[in-house]
Amino acid sequence: MQVSRCVNCEAFPCADVRHECYTVPPIDVRPEQVSIILISEAAPVDPAEGYYAPGEPLFAQTTVQAFNDAGAAVATIGDILGLGVYLTTAVKCAKTGYAIATATVARCSYLLEQELALLPQVRALLLMGDVAIKAVNAIARRAGEPRIIPAGSTYKLRGQAYHWRGRRVFPSYLQAGPSFYIEKSKRRMIAEDIAAALRLVS
Repeated sequence: MQVSRCVNCEAFPCADVRHECYTVPPIDVRPEQVSIILISEAAPVDPAEGYYAPGEPLFAQTTVQAFNDAGAAVATIGDILGLGVYLTTAVKCAKTGYAIATATVARCSYLLEQELALLPQVRALLLMGDVAIKAVNAIARRAGEPRIIPAGSTYKLRGQAYHWRGRRVFPSYLQAGPSFYIEKSKRRMIAEDIAAALRLVS
């Protein structure tokens, strides 16, 4: 199954993102082999830096490093996929500024909802940053469900057990892109969250 053929944005209604950078994972996946979904913030401004781009794209480099920090011996995104981890973004277009409007996250969460529905065997969600948390909460609210992750700083929310539709949900920090290298304390917490998700499905 190729995800990009199953998930499509037709109207592109959001004004605060770069539509020309629209990206849905262009990979073939076997749904029964995916046990973890890692959701980060938004597509990169340069598509060549995305998770599945050829060569050594930035998103892949920082994510591989995060998994190594977590004790997983991986060298490529392919190795991470081999662990049963599917990587995607909450917002499928690149952002134009530092923040992404809440309305944009909510609109794009319809696409994320389609994506999640393609992978019913998933047992854990890694929500890497506030945008991913907002997007999954938006999906839950539309279905009349309570917030999955309560309001509050990620630092205080981490370590508590959250569940949604039979899946364990881990709120964490953004691991994709240059910010990953800036704060060592966040990098340590990212590694802890990834390690906990991997233990859960092992």
